[in-house]
Amino acid sequence: TLFLKTLFLKNQTKNPISDRVLRVGALKVHPSEILPATLTYDTLRFGEFEDFPETSEPVWVLGTQFSALTEKDEILSDITSRLWFTYRKSFLPIGGTGPTSDTGWGCMLRCGQMILGQALVCRHLGRDWRWVRGQRQREEYVSILNAFIDKKDCYYSIHQIAQMGVGEGKSIGQWYGPNTVAQVLKKLAVFDSWSRMAVHVAMDNTVVIEEIKRLCMPWLNFEGAGCSEAAAPREMNGCLEGACAMAEEETALWRPLVLLIPLRLGLTDINEAYIETLKQCFMMPQSLGVIGGKPNSAHYFIGFVGEELIYLDPHTTQPAVEPSEDGQVPDDSYHCQHPPCRMDICELDPSIAAGFFCKTEDDFDDWCARIRKMSCSRGSLPMFELVDSQPSHLISADVLNLTPDFSDSDRLERFFDSEDEEFEILSL
Repeated sequence: TLFLKTLFLKNQTKNPISDRVLRVGALKVHPSEILPATLTYDTLRFGEFEDFPETSEPVWVLGTQFSALTEKDEILSDITSRLWFTYRKSFLPIGGTGPTSDTGWGCMLRCGQMILGQALVCRHLGRDWRWVRGQRQREEYVSILNAFIDKKDCYYSIHQIAQMGVGEGKSIGQWYGPNTVAQVLKKLAVFDSWSRMAVHVAMDNTVVIEEIKRLCMPWLNFEGAGCSEAAAPREMNGCLEGACAMAEEETALWRPLVLLIPLRLGLTDINEAYIETLKQCFMMPQSLGVIGGKPNSAHYFIGFVGEELIYLDPHTTQPAVEPSEDGQVPDDSYHCQHPPCRMDICELDPSIAAGFFCKTEDDFDDWCARIRKMSCSRGSLPMFELVDSQPSHLISADVLNLTPDFSDSDRLERFFDSEDEEFEILSL
């Protein structure tokens, strides 16, 4: 059941907006009389949540296998420990004069926060870390959460994502597709010198190993080079950040990799030939999950059981949170403390972005081996291609006159991207 907040009727332009807002149950409206509008609903208002089915089939959550028969508490503990970012209200206006809530338009942005938040948890706390309600948390956890607070000076706040999206051709308050949010996260991660993660967005359904290794081992490209004077530092989260914030002693090390792969797995519906491959992605230890959903309704998918996907739903509006003076954050509302949502995998919109985290070069090499093995298996269709070097048929950064780190990724994205059309909605 969805709680539909607003309905917009045709042929009522003479009346003010307030006269055209109807609540569900107040009036029966034929579907032909309804214009497409933002659907928002509150998962916290559902009286009950369906528990996991009593099944012998394994439950997979971000590379970890559970039994629904004997490990339900462990499943819920694992899922509750994931960062859950939802709509918020009453935060400072975005851009100084913009919206004070992202209800109705920010669900894909929140899903982007969740997939990146999982990468930061793996980076600083480890995949096996667990959140316990009421327990004082580690300093690294507090720093991660502070990076997502709804304020303009936080690394990955709704303010930063929305304003960075302007460079991707998206107005503040406009809905994003999976590719757009991936490109924005890539740009924002450049300024996070604490995490020093390399975010790579693989375009055209192709992952190029050489590109990633050069990105994650900068000495391959910039041996002996220092920071560019053009990379002017700026202050975020109380620290000076910059595109070349990596210390000299770390230049020869592998930078932890966040690999985001925007994909289209069908025209209007997901091609069933991809379903088994998609499931196998959730089984990999490097899995960060998938962002996508249904048209106009984005979700963060973290696993599956049987033929159902398990996901965290951002469509709950909660008040903005204010950290205390010592930096501690009231964090109960950042963790989903009820059984997660599930949906049939065939209902998934074909436009998605899959995420993977490789903390070390060995992790990446292992991921490549798993992808190659998966590509050779029968009965499934590979979702993307893994190649050693840039194929000649692909357009390179040099052809598009881009810098090596794709600082003009908006041009590259518009060259390849077509998925946002499936997610377009009317602004309120």
